[in-house]
Amino acid sequence: MFEALSDRLSGALEKLTGKGALTEADISTALREVRVALLEADVSLPVARGFIKRVEEAAQGRHVVKSVTPGQQVVKIVHDELVKVLAGEDEEPGRLRIDNPPATIMMVGLQGSGKTTTTAKLAKRLKEREGKRVLMASLDTRRPAAMEQLAVLGTQIGVDTLPIQPGQTAVQIAKRAKTQANLGGYDVVMLDTAGRLSIDDELMAEVEAVRDETRPRETLLVVDGLTGQDAVSTAENFDGRIGITGCVLTRMDGDGRGGAALSMRAVTGKPIKFVGLGEKMDALEEFHPERVAGRILGMGDIVSLVEKAQEQIEAAEAERMMKRFQKGRFDMNDMKAQFDQMLKLGGMQGIMGMLPGMGKLSKQLDESGFDDRIIRRQIAIIQSMTKAERKNPDLMQASRKKRVAAGAGLEVQDVNKLIKMHRQMADMMKKMGKMGKKGLMRGALSQMFGKGGMPPGVAAPGAGPALPPGGFPGLGAGKGPALPPGLGGLSGLSKKK
Repeated sequence: MFEALSDRLSGALEKLTGKGALTEADISTALREVRVALLEADVSLPVARGFIKRVEEAAQGRHVVKSVTPGQQVVKIVHDELVKVLAGEDEEPGRLRIDNPPATIMMVGLQGSGKTTTTAKLAKRLKEREGKRVLMASLDTRRPAAMEQLAVLGTQIGVDTLPIQPGQTAVQIAKRAKTQANLGGYDVVMLDTAGRLSIDDELMAEVEAVRDETRPRETLLVVDGLTGQDAVSTAENFDGRIGITGCVLTRMDGDGRGGAALSMRAVTGKPIKFVGLGEKMDALEEFHPERVAGRILGMGDIVSLVEKAQEQIEAAEAERMMKRFQKGRFDMNDMKAQFDQMLKLGGMQGIMGMLPGMGKLSKQLDESGFDDRIIRRQIAIIQSMTKAERKNPDLMQASRKKRVAAGAGLEVQDVNKLIKMHRQMADMMKKMGKMGKKGLMRGALSQMFGKGGMPPGVAAPGAGPALPPGGFPGLGAGKGPALPPGLGGLSGLSKKK
């Protein structure tokens, strides 16, 4: 998300942060590059012009020129302005008004924008995170199997869908959904309206009739993030005819330039509430302007990483693992569990993308051929072992290694590297286990970030996130990609096969 924009902005601002003093010419040159970066990212011209003008006025003030770190001050100004562009005046842009059950959420948008899938994703999110009882209803009487698609998705995520009755109009279905929601005690009723290829009067009139009948608390426009400035004009048209309360940008995990997100809020005045980042039912994130601005400028997003970890890693499992580590136990099953958790958090690229200052190292890893396929190969090797071999890796002699390598479709040397990595991690766990829980945490941080533990500026666990000003010493910045010592064995597999 925003990778191209992030690269250009980071490159332009790096020239400023490396200087001890700034002149107005330095700032103007850098902001000229920032303007080009915004336009190349498909940000609308008026928004880009206004952005640069406001940043220039603030950056050329005396408090920046006379600052101890003038380059960092300019970066902060750009960051704050990005937040304003993305958030506007809303204090909680991602919050849905569903406080009056059964609250109606109407989903609208063009055909092919991912509206039905987004409806199911949002229903799953409301059910699992907020404990809401949700009823979904498809009002799409035109697209073949549209209603069946929503019913199938509802079964997958465990959310009720309105029974299909052929021959009813969209307004009749919406009315029946409201009645069913009232009788069934549902908290939220989600209406998936018919998509359209363009803004046409007939379908718009249909949606207006549904709106008048159901009086939705939220009307969310689902827009394909890859459509660029067309997404902004679509939002303006829908808002003019129907009155939307927010937007959901889909396919933001693709190679789109991201300018639609920057333009959407500034042009329409409507907040972006969620972004879709994949096809999976849990691939929907709240749109937090401050965090997104941090990602764009390469500052990372530790808060989202922590939240993701809390969602994916069960407390009971974490406690069980902690007890095993304290006793010095670490077998191949434990190692596989660690790899699985890394993949759940988005893999190495996903994790590093949320860590401050790690954007370049993430790219170096990618260029060297290191990606999540390496981790999956390790998992494949472990899965090719017997239960006894997983519990006691010392059993792995030459004949067993050949069998495991053949089962995983790899070479014996790959099995040897995994076993060596396991020994290193097991030794580390035994040492830390003798220190108790605090020592275990401190030792883990030491392994990740070097002898100093957490990098400067990063708060201790439980104390809230902070950005590390000095980077991550344990990861070998500036010397090509290097992995934490505990995962050093992975680097030997980073050559593409």
